Amino acid sequence: MRLILQRVSSASVRVGGETLARVRSGILVLVGVEKGDGPAQVSKAAEKLVHLRIFEDAEGRMNRDILEVGGELLIVSQFTLAGSLAKGRRPSFGAAELPEKAELLIDELVEGLRQLGAPVKTGRFRSRMEVELVNDGPVTFILDLHPPSDSAP
Repeated sequence: MRLILQRVSSASVRVGGETLARVRSGILVLVGVEKGDGPAQVSKAAEKLVHLRIFEDAEGRMNRDILEVGGELLIVSQFTLAGSLAKGRRPSFGAAELPEKAELLIDELVEGLRQLGAPVKTGRFRSRMEVELVNDGPVTFILDLHPPSDSAP
């Protein structure tokens, strides 16, 4: 599972000209689900997103999490994050999970975030979405959560 986290002062997602979700201060999370991802990656992602200290405290240090600042999460599925640019000129999406399974895992992530007390809004899976954001900082992180390798000694 690959997640791109952007601390935002605002973000929104539209489908067909209709605004589906809008957040003020918080984190925009683009989520790419890869083959082999499962509940372990979902659980780790939820815990990390809720407790990640990327918001500034009174001294200007990244020392506060989303719950402490009263922020919101905007979760947007983005299968292209599972793409590879390693060969040729066209992206390869062989590592991307099947849409049916990916959608279930993203739904589990959203539910896990809500259970941890985080306000969550979402885009619409399998839709052409327009995402607009104001990156606060700019602050952007990449979080890769891979399943354990079967080939470990």
